[in-house]
Amino acid sequence: VERRKTSGVAVLPGKLTDCASEDPERTELFIVEGDSAGGSAKQARDKEFQAVLPLKGKPKNTWQDSPDTLYANKEIEAIALAIGVDHHKPGDAVDLSGLRYKRTIILADADVDGSHIQVLLLTLFFRHFPKLIENGYVFVAQPPLFRIDVPAHGKNKPARKLYALDEQELQVLEEKLVDEGVREGAWTVSRFKGLGEMNADQLWETTLNPDTRRVLPVSLEDGLEVSNDIFNMMMARENASQRREWMETYGNLVEADIT
Repeated sequence: VERRKTSGVAVLPGKLTDCASEDPERTELFIVEGDSAGGSAKQARDKEFQAVLPLKGKPKNTWQDSPDTLYANKEIEAIALAIGVDHHKPGDAVDLSGLRYKRTIILADADVDGSHIQVLLLTLFFRHFPKLIENGYVFVAQPPLFRIDVPAHGKNKPARKLYALDEQELQVLEEKLVDEGVREGAWTVSRFKGLGEMNADQLWETTLNPDTRRVLPVSLEDGLEVSNDIFNMMMARENASQRREWMETYGNLVEADIT
């Protein structure tokens, strides 16, 4: 990787579908799991400023990987080459002049597997690219889990499509429809099985369009040391028993979609 970066030639991963703009203040990179979701994102994106990097399978847990072996994984190497910043530690003086995107957005399915992918990628950035998080360059996309097709009703109320992130938001939207006078049961609810199931217009409207999407900025509210302890407990191989104790204590507080 070092040799490729210092060769004087801009070498980008072959799986990267880049954008036209080279202004990092405008551009954003979507890291997507799987060719199916990656294909949908490529069709839906704005080619001017949105790039897409599909990954093959779930990312590797890199919490205990040393810098010397990090790029042995081709998917991790592709991420580093795409963003244009080398791996580093929190206290390192990092050259961010090669940063190609001011927004790196994790785009995964709105289910348990998608949440796992988010955690693995956040682990990678927190452990090996912390300056990206510290500078506010990492985001998590929030694609919807449900689509609500509402029929036309009353005067000047045409048919429409609504989207809900989860069961709770779906319930709120259905309650609002009843308050609006829509007959209960008149609408239909569809559950997305994944990003690859959305057509380009739906994915653009709900997840990619900066004017209508919802994305979460990643930050360290409790500070680096506390966050490091939590990651170590959750991601280190030798802490399996500690994780089990944590889940037994706090597992009942988690609302997880495991269907």
